[in-house]
Amino acid sequence: MDDCQQCQTVYKNKPIVPDHSSNPPLEFFRELAAHFPLHGTLCDAKRYGSGHINDTFAVSFDQAGIRVRYILQHINQSVFKNVPHLMENISRVIAHLAATMDGTDHRRVLTLIPAHNGSSFYKTQAGEFWRVYTFIEGARAYDQSENLRQTFESARAFGGFQAALADLSGPPLHETIPHFHDTPKRFEALQLAAAADVAGRRKEVLSELDFAFQREAETGRLLNLARAGDIPQRVTHNDTKLNNVMLDDKTGKGICVVDLDTVMPGLSLYDFGELVRFGANAAAEDEPELLKVDVALPAFDAIVQGYIAGVGSILTTAEWDHLIDAAKLMTYENGIRFLTDYLQGDIYFKIRYSNHNLVRARNQLRLVDRMEAAAGAMAAIIRQHRPHNL
Repeated sequence: MDDCQQCQTVYKNKPIVPDHSSNPPLEFFRELAAHFPLHGTLCDAKRYGSGHINDTFAVSFDQAGIRVRYILQHINQSVFKNVPHLMENISRVIAHLAATMDGTDHRRVLTLIPAHNGSSFYKTQAGEFWRVYTFIEGARAYDQSENLRQTFESARAFGGFQAALADLSGPPLHETIPHFHDTPKRFEALQLAAAADVAGRRKEVLSELDFAFQREAETGRLLNLARAGDIPQRVTHNDTKLNNVMLDDKTGKGICVVDLDTVMPGLSLYDFGELVRFGANAAAEDEPELLKVDVALPAFDAIVQGYIAGVGSILTTAEWDHLIDAAKLMTYENGIRFLTDYLQGDIYFKIRYSNHNLVRARNQLRLVDRMEAAAGAMAAIIRQHRPHNL
């Protein structure tokens, strides 16, 4: 029995809420898909991607003998408290980006498929939110860079994304996760988690806590600059990892920035810092062998060049002055977020094994240490590429 014959099978199972690991029966997706204008016969539904937060599925339809895929996504309301505001942000951003495209490649911006009621999402009777995007074919996202070209292209795509949204009209976007890059508040959360020690894990992480607490004075650096008016607020992505850019299978170019849930008002330095945190680590984000964790300077060079190629001339002198601070602070912030989640019993990030968040935390804090050691070399690379008038 092939996939399309299987999808005709009548399932007796009632639809269930995904448990973040198993695949619900096909009937579950058939009932969901009925609320969107997805034509043809549902043939397949499989988990897709490696995101930490939402449940994402690639669903396949047979449309007159042609397979057409869509992304069907369950939005995590534990993280995103106001889904209508989140979806309003995404709809505005997509519309603005689409208006800037030349129309030759529709894969360059995400396409939302509205529900039959005209909404950008469908809300189930149980109060869950689902949305549908067209599937971007002929491109893929990578969890780890395979070469410097991919690193460059991801940075170029995110820089271009930031530049394209510099003139977004209308009121400010909603803050989908309040204080998302408020590092002082992240630090306070770590202090509270360490004091409460609800999972009984504090004794395991005393050295990590000491490292984090020693750097408390640096946590407000970027926010203080913004409050003083020294650096401008922009529309930022806030999660600029390589796997949030689709790279074309043939050309290798970054064609579309995805995962727009955290697009909101922010600082350009957040996006650049996250690019470096993820892309210039010589090891994977959850590499347990800490001696492998270091700043990969060729990758950092590729990020700087790619980001400049995409962002163009919008950066101010003050933004240029604090690129290295941003890289270090975003890495530190992620490290203490992983550490906080570990202390709280792993309630936020998806984990694959019991001390996964601890491994991530140690990895990121080690990278902060290596960035401090490599600050001179990183500054030299930035000077090499910085425009002379800034």
